[in-house]
Amino acid sequence: MRKVRVRLRPLVSKINLPTVLKTAILPGDYIERLFIATQVGEIFYIGDGVIRTFLDIRSRILKLGTSEQGVSGGGYDERGLLGLAFHPDFYDNGLFYLHYSVAGTQGPGALSEPFKPNPCDPQTLNLRWINRETQYDHIDTVEEWILQSNGQPQKRRTLLNLRRPFFNHNGVNSLNFSPETGNLVLTTGDGGSGYDPFNLSQNDMEIAGKIIEIDVTKNIFISNPPVVSRFDELPIPIQETLTVIAKGVRNIPGISFQRFYNEYIKYVGNVGQDLVESIFSFVQYKPIPVIQLTQASLMKSKPNLEGFINFGWRGWEGAFPTSFIRRCSLNPALDEKTIAYFNEAISSSAKRIEPLTSYFHKDQRPDKFGGTALTGVQAYAGNRIPNLTGSVVFTDLAKHTASKSPVRGVLAYTRVSSDCKLNDFSVIETDHHFGTQSAYYVSLGTNLLQTRLYLGVYGSIKVTDFNQGTVFEIVP
Repeated sequence: MRKVRVRLRPLVSKINLPTVLKTAILPGDYIERLFIATQVGEIFYIGDGVIRTFLDIRSRILKLGTSEQGVSGGGYDERGLLGLAFHPDFYDNGLFYLHYSVAGTQGPGALSEPFKPNPCDPQTLNLRWINRETQYDHIDTVEEWILQSNGQPQKRRTLLNLRRPFFNHNGVNSLNFSPETGNLVLTTGDGGSGYDPFNLSQNDMEIAGKIIEIDVTKNIFISNPPVVSRFDELPIPIQETLTVIAKGVRNIPGISFQRFYNEYIKYVGNVGQDLVESIFSFVQYKPIPVIQLTQASLMKSKPNLEGFINFGWRGWEGAFPTSFIRRCSLNPALDEKTIAYFNEAISSSAKRIEPLTSYFHKDQRPDKFGGTALTGVQAYAGNRIPNLTGSVVFTDLAKHTASKSPVRGVLAYTRVSSDCKLNDFSVIETDHHFGTQSAYYVSLGTNLLQTRLYLGVYGSIKVTDFNQGTVFEIVP
């Protein structure tokens, strides 16, 4: 693939960790402005070269960087303000949507100790999430807000309240509108820990590990929906607003749509476990109404899943059976890889879709890189960077390296392969010098026409290390 070199043009600096970067035109305005949502609960927009506050919900956000499980202690966290989406008619109706972790909902977590599957011990392969009302980590909410005529945002209603088993894998950039259906798309992670202990991602009745469409045109007149983790726990009027696009999700930095003649290519990144990060693409799919899933469950029958998208997790990590990795005792320079869920890998092998491209956590090839975690996937339709036109651009949190040099994230790209085989990818070189400061690439965004790209960088892995963020525009 062609070598691409770009420049990073700083737009704003010394902000908190940016989780969402997207543009919108404010009602009554005439300029498309970049909006930046931070993990701690702020939403800014850039106008006339000045950064202004659009909304501040820090008081509504769960206290970040600490956990009763101790897992997220030390400042690292995957909760907070994770999703922001503007209604397609935002300019006229002022509607926008938020996904965040709710203040005061900290629980003890679903397991008292870290989970690791043991292929020789069926008990570890068949765990169930029990006592959910008390054994959970936190509650996430999806809300509809409106920008009032006086310029002040106000909450209108709650769409979903989701009980989450662990602090991690809640998704990020988790709300986007589908240009195909006009529905709000919610991308949820598998609930966290590691290896999906309860196999929530493959269970059709679990909300975790899915891509879900919400028809926001339906007003269900339920002011405070119940806190749930399963579709069949939802009131029927809410079930009737939901369809499921895909399952088998581990964790996901949103969904991106690329127009291709009269259709849209959907790009989805699935964050890996120990081996590989993967990006999937699909055009045709058959969404399943949640009411159909719950009725099938009630009748103890199997729903028709033909055309339904399955990314394969937890049996598959991208194009490979999920494995856990240990140092080889005979040769420390090599790794021993053991398939974690052999039977699940076999049973789901024909039901899943193959990734468009994958990159490994360890890769010695000179033109590749070893990654850590996928943090953004965006289609690019602009022509300012000609070699990227029509491609899908992605970011990794931190390049894997044996040296002690400062941390650097990675920018890369791939294209849809005409033969549907696993495609190659190429690193996008940047000219920016971060000096001795760490530079984690935490988010990737575009404007409405996908002709501009924006990159969120943070100087620390800890959300409690404040004001270390910079947002760049990626330019020629």
